[in-house]
Amino acid sequence: MKFEDLHRGRHIEAGPACVLAAEIIEFARKFDNQWFHTDPMRAESGVWNGLIASGFHTCSIAMQLVATTILEGSESYASPGLAYVKWPHPVRPNDLLTLHVDVLESKVSTSKPWLGVIRWTWRLVNQNDVTVLELEATSLFKLAA
Repeated sequence: MKFEDLHRGRHIEAGPACVLAAEIIEFARKFDNQWFHTDPMRAESGVWNGLIASGFHTCSIAMQLVATTILEGSESYASPGLAYVKWPHPVRPNDLLTLHVDVLESKVSTSKPWLGVIRWTWRLVNQNDVTVLELEATSLFKLAA
């Protein structure tokens, strides 16, 4: 999508993405090596009653959905960061995740008129419509000359 397509009030859905136990373990072994992400047997008797995905894995899934659905072919080139990120519920093996994106603000920078700024929320839900990720991001787009 182009910057012009991302106007305030726009709602976009992406997914679903299926999360496999092997992917949860692989990601965690590499980036978040905690037993409740990497050891299914031990996780069964843990506080989460089973294996759960790393929150950062959950963010990566959301990013992949945004990249392939919204940002592919766009002028997006950077993000200065997130206002917040929350993981209200865990992601479990075989969850089907759908992303809901809502554009809060779309503006052209006053100091850099070649720069478009998008402020948006991303909400990732599982197959039961339970929210597993909420975040607010700012994304930058190079505008056509």
